[in-house]
Amino acid sequence: MSVFGPGPGASSGVSPQSRKDKDIVMRRNSTDPSAADLSSRAAPPANNAPGSTDFDKRQATIFVVLLGVVSLFSDMTYESARSIAGPFLAVLGASATAVGVVAGLGELIGYALRLVSGRLADRTGNYWSITFFGYALNLLAVPLLALAGNWQVAVALMFLERAGKAMRSPPRDAMLSFAGHHTGQGWGFALHEAMDQTGATVGPLITAGILHFRHDYKLAFACLAIPAALAITALVTARLLYPRPRDLAPASAALDTQGFDPRFWWYLGAAGCIAAGFADYPLIAFHFEKTGLVPGEWIAVFYAVAMGADGLAAMVFGYLYDRRGMPVLIAAALLPLPVAPLVFFGGFDAALAGAVLWGIGMGAQESILKAVVAALSPAQRRGTAFGIYNLGFGVFWFLGSALMGVLYDRSLPWLVAFSVVVQFAAVPLLIRTFTGRNSS
Repeated sequence: MSVFGPGPGASSGVSPQSRKDKDIVMRRNSTDPSAADLSSRAAPPANNAPGSTDFDKRQATIFVVLLGVVSLFSDMTYESARSIAGPFLAVLGASATAVGVVAGLGELIGYALRLVSGRLADRTGNYWSITFFGYALNLLAVPLLALAGNWQVAVALMFLERAGKAMRSPPRDAMLSFAGHHTGQGWGFALHEAMDQTGATVGPLITAGILHFRHDYKLAFACLAIPAALAITALVTARLLYPRPRDLAPASAALDTQGFDPRFWWYLGAAGCIAAGFADYPLIAFHFEKTGLVPGEWIAVFYAVAMGADGLAAMVFGYLYDRRGMPVLIAAALLPLPVAPLVFFGGFDAALAGAVLWGIGMGAQESILKAVVAALSPAQRRGTAFGIYNLGFGVFWFLGSALMGVLYDRSLPWLVAFSVVVQFAAVPLLIRTFTGRNSS
């Protein structure tokens, strides 16, 4: 069974392989140029993980749901804050240049820290400690914005929020991937993403309601202490119930090689193409506002629709990926190609369709793209793998967004052509990833 083909959960009632059978498969796959040599990383464990008691698909799913609840409330917290951060800084006297620099620099710092936290998690094995530290920074900085008396203090707190998110993401994703050996990597990340996007959709709507009735930014930030506290509570619960998340991974993971599969780097290139060519929603929203294509009150509605499509698409893609593998990932890469033509060349209806496809693309990025990272990396270096992936994806996203911003002021046709061509370039790289030889 290939890691890019049907995965865990694809069928039921199948007896686990014996150790002898596994040895035969490993010897056969050591000379197999196909993706089948990674099957042991995606397959369910033959026995309970070392030091664990009766870890199975049900318990792994509970673990994923608990982390999903954490993400639901944490996204409700910081996505609400991000939705009003720009206007809040303006109220405090920040210039447009300051707002732009803060947004860009905060993201860039976050991308760099993800590599650091991922490597640290692998070297120390303290996945929970780093995750807790990251969530503490990420969540506590948001309600403290209610106390910010000037924009410089607010900016410092926003940097802390971005740094916290960066620190906790790779170790959390690594823990999710351990559970994915039971649930199926695609489904595990998809379920988590769906819960994540629920919070990202509901939170900003609640914040908008507070501002509509009270128009008090500091009150809105203070109210975000409630979902922040709920997120920390869910995180503590997950830690108490699953103190050693590595035990969720199969025992055979210890036999994985020390380095990365060479196909990991081909895959990183493919993900970079997807990131670079994917139009950022702020640019799309800017176009809607500037041209009057979409009325102002509808821009937020379009975003909410996109977030809903994101969560639904993540579930569908994750389910299908674990059963069909490569074709599903190729389809996920191709579906967002019409986004730029629809939103920049079309009318209202086309723009809405583009927003839906944009959300579908986001759902794929946060579910099955991460599932492949787990499949292409050894368990003991999983945090580092997610750190490298997040750093690479983020840098390419930043560079692509910057270039599309420049192209927007000069030529919309060139912007659309860049978006479509660069994203399509990911397809041959994905095919190379699936068909390449593992020479590690």
